[in-house]
Amino acid sequence: EDVCNHFQDYYSPRSSILSVAGNIDWTQIVDTVGSLFQAWQPNEEPSLSLVAPPDGHEHIDHESNQTHIGIVFPSIPYSHKNYFQLRGALGVLSDGMSSRLFTEVREKRGLCYTVYATCHTLKDQGCVLTYAGTTSERAQETLDVLISELHRLGDGIEKHELDRLKARIKSALIMQQESCASRSGTMASEWYLLGQLREADELRQIIDALTCESINDYLANNRPGQFKIATVGKHALEVNDAVS
Repeated sequence: EDVCNHFQDYYSPRSSILSVAGNIDWTQIVDTVGSLFQAWQPNEEPSLSLVAPPDGHEHIDHESNQTHIGIVFPSIPYSHKNYFQLRGALGVLSDGMSSRLFTEVREKRGLCYTVYATCHTLKDQGCVLTYAGTTSERAQETLDVLISELHRLGDGIEKHELDRLKARIKSALIMQQESCASRSGTMASEWYLLGQLREADELRQIIDALTCESINDYLANNRPGQFKIATVGKHALEVNDAVS
């Protein structure tokens, strides 16, 4: 009942986007969507206000052999002119088995199986979320290494890291064109965030134009910081006051 009430209060056909990709029959799509959603009536959309995250760091006690670690810090939205500089930096940090997080946290130290950093973006604001899941015995070291790598990212990236990332992203763009689900999801996101669609060729040109200089200039002026840290597990972890 709570879920249904939440849906009725916050979801409206006026603010919904339907994205379809593939070999489609437009008339058939329109007829099918009409028959499936004709009973969905518009409602008065509630106004939403931004809420600043709480100060400090949060721990939730949970009797488990695992500890979940989340680190978030403010960043820029997808519509920002420097978004792809941010994306390039995070790609070096987190994309693939050659990324810094995979190498330092998982491969060298064997601290956890899952570790990543990702952009989270709305229309006019964004943040970076870093996550790791590990054992309670290794949680403190995992957190320390994550924070260390985030700080190290602010010192810049190297050319061989960017070259490897570009090849990975271009391959992903090619594979995305083969997946109707992936393509339609990207189209819906871009329409919501930008109000327009980017062609694959445009994205490839943006990726090609990335340089270490442009990314490092962005990082020098936007060093990762103002971290908010949340942990779930048996024990609270120690966080240096300087981290905030």
